[in-house]
Amino acid sequence: MRSTALIGLGTMGPGIAARLARGGIHVTAYDTSAAALDRAPAMVGVAAGALDRLGIKAPPAGPGRISFTASLEDAIRGADLVIENVPEKIEIKEQVYRAIDPMLGPDTIVVSDTSGIPITKLQAFLSRPERMAGMHWSNPPHIIPMIEVIAGEHTAPETAEAVRALIRRLGLLPVTVKKDVPGFVENRVLYALLREAVDLVETGVIEPEDLDTCVSWGIGYKLAVIGPMRLLDMAGLDIYTSVASFLNQDLCDRKDMSALARDKAARGEFGMKSGKGMFDYTAEEIPALQAERAAKLIAIRKILEGKEGA
Repeated sequence: MRSTALIGLGTMGPGIAARLARGGIHVTAYDTSAAALDRAPAMVGVAAGALDRLGIKAPPAGPGRISFTASLEDAIRGADLVIENVPEKIEIKEQVYRAIDPMLGPDTIVVSDTSGIPITKLQAFLSRPERMAGMHWSNPPHIIPMIEVIAGEHTAPETAEAVRALIRRLGLLPVTVKKDVPGFVENRVLYALLREAVDLVETGVIEPEDLDTCVSWGIGYKLAVIGPMRLLDMAGLDIYTSVASFLNQDLCDRKDMSALARDKAARGEFGMKSGKGMFDYTAEEIPALQAERAAKLIAIRKILEGKEGA
């Protein structure tokens, strides 16, 4: 795979483009929004700066080029890989797949960066579903090295392996999700944590700021080094089974949406993108927070990779 069409330049698109290009892959990025196309080059530049700080170098042949287009046909033409990165609404994704299907070459691989829609559902919109898989990046995609690879019901084994091989070629970490379940693995674990966290705040057990401190400097601090399954071994399965025997019965297991989050969203309080969510943000704070968090993620990744002196 040397040429990629990236469909959708929202929050993650520019970072994905920057990481692919740094790995020597040519990227043609498409979006229906003129505003997204206008701001993308600057966002790609920010991501490229983060890659520089991580010490990620281009291959000997040099980095790939990135171009932007408002023509879907131009984006797809000659692509070995198509990455669908449009909003998480299945009807929007269906429109994209039905539009690109007649443009695809017989050997083109299509992947979705969906956060949780089962890949099998999306395969229904393509005439060659065996050439499609899930390729779920984690935000920010130019910094987080783990990428989930999900085979749908109709994905050919060689398609999934080609996606894993590309990820390895980029120096990233492919994780094979063996069953095409909603949310895959990363988001299922994340949303289980978020459900309990929101419930604890909503029921008055703890304030949002203290909840974040508890998680970031408690379990989050440990989980960056010791994964959950190894954490079980470190703590002891005897301790886990003892505590879980009574605690599991008391954990939040609601199937509906938290009123706290739902009501805020209904008022347009989406978080950083609107300046207000669980916390309030000024226009000046947001870019500073983004830069600070990127710097910390870069530093942590260097430590985990044994490059803390780099």
